[in-house]
Amino acid sequence: MATKRYRAGAIGRTGQGNFGHGLHLPYQKIDRVDMIAVADPDVAGREKAMADSGAKRCYADYRDMLANESLDLVSVCPRWVDSHEEMLLACIEAGCHVYSEKPLTMDLASADRIVTAAEQRDCKIAVAHQAVYLRQVHQVRDLLRENRIGKLVSMHGYGKQDHRGGGEDMMVLGTHLFNMTRFFAGDPLWMTARVTVGEREIVPGDVREATEPIGPIAGDGIVSLFAFGNGVDASFVSRADQAGNGQGYGLVLVGESGRIALSGGADAISIYENGLWAPWDGGHAWHALNLSDDHLQDTGNYRAILDLIDAIERDRAPISSARDARWALEMIHGAYASQISGQRAVFPLPNRAHPLEKWRSKR
Repeated sequence: MATKRYRAGAIGRTGQGNFGHGLHLPYQKIDRVDMIAVADPDVAGREKAMADSGAKRCYADYRDMLANESLDLVSVCPRWVDSHEEMLLACIEAGCHVYSEKPLTMDLASADRIVTAAEQRDCKIAVAHQAVYLRQVHQVRDLLRENRIGKLVSMHGYGKQDHRGGGEDMMVLGTHLFNMTRFFAGDPLWMTARVTVGEREIVPGDVREATEPIGPIAGDGIVSLFAFGNGVDASFVSRADQAGNGQGYGLVLVGESGRIALSGGADAISIYENGLWAPWDGGHAWHALNLSDDHLQDTGNYRAILDLIDAIERDRAPISSARDARWALEMIHGAYASQISGQRAVFPLPNRAHPLEKWRSKR
């Protein structure tokens, strides 16, 4: 049987999220894919993107590209999410499968519309939570299944905790960690959270826009607790301007007989093989795991697109699908829903609007 060739394109917006973290670049490395076109309203931006990606043509308007090029795969690249829904829906309407930058969108109602449209048109959407595509992260999941650290009981995630600490850090980088917790432990059941500004809990007047259009945010400190099935729990912490310049960003998996720590980019993974957490005991030390060394963005994007093609051909969900990205957004919005209500946020959240939108109108 002949092997299908795929026609690819990419959508960017120079100065408004650009081409994200290189989502338009891997196609030229894949033998079965022809990189056809890029779209960007900025002249210099689209010419650079065309040269960088090896595309044959470029367009000022992505709608013209979709109408004229009969594409199979499209990367929706901008980091800014204010246009994600319209771009994704246009790709779906054109019958294209999509590789989208994260976060998927600003609110759950928008994510619902994207997921529904894609499933109705049988279009696959992969999302750039690159870590879960890396071989070393799959190797860590294999270690958990082999009980290398015993039964998994807890997961502790830490944001980058730079000047964006709190709400912006949770949306921009926490989304990766939330996606990884589900990769290791399945869907969460409920959560609670405390969202603060300084030493006080947030009030409606604290709701603001982030430094990039990713929806409303609040707080320079967030502590969340999640309950998963099988007795597993997880936490996420982000506080602004912490020491280390973002080096603490990552996830620690706690088992009954040890721990595994992953940096946020999964480029450093270590194991502590003792059930007794005793950092003062030199005999109980962390050791680097000798695993694969895929790079988060370069290799992650490449493997994500290979997986998207395989998902199309096997009619399965991508490893990090639109549904997975919606789950990460549920976990983000759940923090605000819990803080505002003073109660557990039970998944799926019944209110699909952004929890901060109505609340900030009270100020």
